[in-house]
Amino acid sequence: MEKPRIYIELVERKGNYGCHRGHKKGDIFGFDEDRGKLCPMAMHALFPYIDILRYGGMVPSSREHGDIRVCCPDPDVINVFRILMKEEKI
Repeated sequence: MEKPRIYIELVERKGNYGCHRGHKKGDIFGFDEDRGKLCPMAMHALFPYIDILRYGGMVPSSREHGDIRVCCPDPDVINVFRILMKEEKI
């Protein structure tokens, strides 16, 4: 089964403190290409959604933005990530 390419973009920060891994709004990570660069706590929150998408499933979209968004679990930081799927297959 061919899997779509998945990218993760940091689109917003809602917490009062900066990310302890140094991630900033606008950072983009390739799920397959950038393993180990994304904060493990954020990846832990993102992975179930990514796994569903890579195998053809659907997940709910953000009501406000219409895309797929997941928050970092760190309550002091609360980075908001958008999951992007690209048509080219890996």
